[in-house]
Amino acid sequence: MEPTKASPLFGGAFSAIFPRGAIDVSDLRPVPDNQEVFCHPRTDQSLIVELLELQAHVQGEAAARYHFEDVGRVQGSRVLQVESVQPLNLENLALRGCCQEAWVLSGKQQVAKENQQVAKDVTLHQALLRVPRYQTDLLVTFNQPPSSLGPENLSSPSWNLGDFEQLVTSLTLHDPNIFGPQ
Repeated sequence: MEPTKASPLFGGAFSAIFPRGAIDVSDLRPVPDNQEVFCHPRTDQSLIVELLELQAHVQGEAAARYHFEDVGRVQGSRVLQVESVQPLNLENLALRGCCQEAWVLSGKQQVAKENQQVAKDVTLHQALLRVPRYQTDLLVTFNQPPSSLGPENLSSPSWNLGDFEQLVTSLTLHDPNIFGPQ
């Protein structure tokens, strides 16, 4: 993928700018319909965009924490540690017209990969974009396992928070029909 060209997501209903070299995981294995998953070509880093049901029972910072904990439960995380939760300025988002509130959370989860017994600390950065008009919580997750923080490979340097921010801020809705009849 080119770093400055928006790539289609969810059959073209959305688009976003991904970092150079992002590999579409759906070309390698099945991915749930509500997710778009991309991996780094040389590290264990990944970027996930998920369309989730709006969790109206939680608001503000608590909503970001709810989704972080939910991801931890799904992944079987043994330890969850939230390091920071900050509001995102809606004016910086391409989705500002339909996003009611946005949060970014950074934390750590202790997760064992498939077929492995030893759990490793994984740094997660999550952006929660709340779109109540479409009853949707849009969650963007940047996974940074410890192995991805080692020596740089000049042909494919590790992704960084700037890459994550560019993905989040460039995320654009093109076809609201993805949410079904309104």
